Amino acid sequence: MKKQIFLFIMILMVLSIITGCSPKEASIENVSREKAKELIETEEVAVIDVRTQEEYNNGHIPGAHLLPLDQLESQLDDLNKDQPYLIVCETGNRSLQASKQLLDNGFNHIYNMENGMNAWSYEIER
Repeated sequence: MKKQIFLFIMILMVLSIITGCSPKEASIENVSREKAKELIETEEVAVIDVRTQEEYNNGHIPGAHLLPLDQLESQLDDLNKDQPYLIVCETGNRSLQASKQLLDNGFNHIYNMENGMNAWSYEIER
């Protein structure tokens, strides 16, 4: 009986080590405007704005890089797959599309700002 308990504990330990050390699966993390601001302030992300030039000119997050959704695919080689990115649009729909496109192309650290610039209540640049 003691041998079985010992074996069971050893199996559990090995499984916990294996699962704890396995690489994290790439995914999209939807974040609130508050979390987005925190990520920006701690310089944990580069901000990509996937709106149109006109929308961007009307006001964008300071330091955001404009990369309209319809141009994203042709610019993928210019982006660093290891860089964490915060993806932003007007309402959160195009940014989610862009986030999925990045994920499908091997990018691992993607944050999608929920509700987009409509929810952004902090400083903007024009």
